[in-house]
Amino acid sequence: MEIRETKLSGLIILEPKVFGDERGSFMETYNRETFARLGLDMTFVQDNESISAKGVLRGIHFQRPPFAQGKLVRVVSGRALDYAVDLRRNSPTYGQYACVELSGRNKRMMYLPEGFAHAFLSLEDDTVFNYKCTNFYNKQSEDGLLWSDKDLGIEWPVDNPILSEKDLRLGLFKDFVSPF
Repeated sequence: MEIRETKLSGLIILEPKVFGDERGSFMETYNRETFARLGLDMTFVQDNESISAKGVLRGIHFQRPPFAQGKLVRVVSGRALDYAVDLRRNSPTYGQYACVELSGRNKRMMYLPEGFAHAFLSLEDDTVFNYKCTNFYNKQSEDGLLWSDKDLGIEWPVDNPILSEKDLRLGLFKDFVSPF
């Protein structure tokens, strides 16, 4: 497993070793001992999976403390642009974002520690997205920011994504008071 740092401290891209032959491929997506050796000593308590059509944008979501979540995310099949926004008020990169393409083909994963908001844009039909979370989902703690908020400056490669009603009503960064 190789780790690449991003411009946002704590946000990490992981590249697993993939073993392939004429039968297909095999890779280890999570091993607690390996992650701990790499400085990623967290415990996952919940796995989630979504399937999205091309053009679906999910986010920009986060859980407020005490149900804040770290997330290890990956695309099982299909392709997505994955976005993380730094919401840690004392961070030098507060309010900044990073983006990486995750796909079933490139096998990359991204780890978002607590204090980051998360979104992804599906680039293909039937994109299967998997999340490993360090805390349980809590409906009263869910929150988010509007995907098109100009203050975040996210350059989306789509003008009219497919959004949920909930995501259309999320708040603006200028009104956001960070609990992180």
